Amino acid sequence: MKILVTDSLAPEGLAVFQNAAGFQVDVKIGLKPDELKKICADYDGWVIRSGTKITAELIDAAKNLKVIGRAGVGYENIDADAATKRGIVVMNTPGGNNVTTGEHTIALMMAMARHIPQAVASLKSGKWERNKFVGVELCNKTIGVIGLGNVGRIVAERASGLKMKVLGFDPFIAPDNIARMGVEPGSLDEIFAKADFITVHVPLTPETQGLINKAAFAKMKSGVRIINCARGGIVDEQDLADAIKEGKVAGAALDVYVDEPPAADHPLVKLDQVITTPHLGASTDEAQLNVAIAVAEQMIDFLAQGVVRYAVNVPSVSPELLQVLRPYLTLAEKLGSLHAQMAGALPKEVQVEYRGDVTQYNVAPLTLAVLKGLLSAVMESAVNYVNAPLVAKERGIKIVESKGEGVGDFASSIVVRAKNGKENLEVEGAIFGAKHPRIVRVNDFYLEAVPEGYILVLQNRDVPGVVGAVGTILGNNGINIAGMELGRSEKGGNAISFTHVDEVVPRKAIDELLALPQIVSAELVKL
Repeated sequence: MKILVTDSLAPEGLAVFQNAAGFQVDVKIGLKPDELKKICADYDGWVIRSGTKITAELIDAAKNLKVIGRAGVGYENIDADAATKRGIVVMNTPGGNNVTTGEHTIALMMAMARHIPQAVASLKSGKWERNKFVGVELCNKTIGVIGLGNVGRIVAERASGLKMKVLGFDPFIAPDNIARMGVEPGSLDEIFAKADFITVHVPLTPETQGLINKAAFAKMKSGVRIINCARGGIVDEQDLADAIKEGKVAGAALDVYVDEPPAADHPLVKLDQVITTPHLGASTDEAQLNVAIAVAEQMIDFLAQGVVRYAVNVPSVSPELLQVLRPYLTLAEKLGSLHAQMAGALPKEVQVEYRGDVTQYNVAPLTLAVLKGLLSAVMESAVNYVNAPLVAKERGIKIVESKGEGVGDFASSIVVRAKNGKENLEVEGAIFGAKHPRIVRVNDFYLEAVPEGYILVLQNRDVPGVVGAVGTILGNNGINIAGMELGRSEKGGNAISFTHVDEVVPRKAIDELLALPQIVSAELVKL
């Protein structure tokens, strides 16, 4: 596996690649886009930080690329949509710089409260302006922490240690859980109304774009101070500048901007009430080391074992969970493929139901496997775990995932059902032993079929002589039968058989089978 590194990476991270069997790492820093375009086709993995911008054009040129690793949290410099369409996993390292970013937030807050950068600049210019830089204490002040993920929790913890009152808001965490962090849960409006300091620790999304804006400032107490070490754009920069000039906001501490570096005439940079740093939230020796090692280990695990951790465009699967889910992943993909081939067309809606013990796990990867199998069976273009949801969406396929209450006849099973133009089709699979996938039901027919290789799926009337007639036709056409599984709804009713064959059954033989009066349908599938 060949790895391309185009931004500075700690030597310890490079050593992880170099010491991994079967991996070659090339470091090429400072190349222009046209130069990158010429060399990127040969690489399986691409490691960047914030300096390299991986565009759709570069992704298209990187013909062999399987994974992009961002040594850090933000991935705005990666066209993740283009990567997803190509089936390329995009990973980041969210845990490597949590402490560093949290500490930087606290450092900026303290520096802002005591006007430290302004006082330093004044003193170095030859002045002694003690009265000009009178600050405020943090003790007994209220800090509003918006977003209580890894970084937000660290900020809340450190602020509590400074004897501040901490209000927290996170729509994805229950108020009881927020309280257990030692943080008082509150709404956004409560934070706006009560907080002396407000800090944001949320991702930049359509929902958080401009979260702190003119309307929000209007709800805040006069003299509030704003900190943003998350992402530029969460705080509306022009609205913040206006609020500072109006005296509503006493100060701001910023590490990030919408456009970096900000323009010389940026409305915030020149304001005396604003202290600012050039995106240093993750810039410590410890953080650089942590993210370098983390991204290398994650990419190796993915390329060598299929383990997905901290991917931004596909559900992550830890090594421990992968070990448990691996046979189910195989089963799920086979069920999707079987369904598509038997139906002969893509459905408008696919329902995936999980029953029994498997419901205790995160089943999102299994649903992806069903989609991959379903789409791969009928499409010429490559479909994988990354782009399967996008491909399904483009074709108007709705995915419904559920967990059944009953266990049925098996400890765990997966049911795939969908309606196409012809009929409803429902297939069920289970794991026999610890790792052996089996097809156990097709509609009302129960059987135990191994989902491997070429399989002739026959539906017939349950009358004597069918098996012999099928064997004769296949034999006359030079087709060897490797195995057969049978199932029927009731004696003398309808039946189904999965006949395993060593090679493709020719159309001529299938037509002969369909000509038999007892044969209802005949389809060759490949699993």
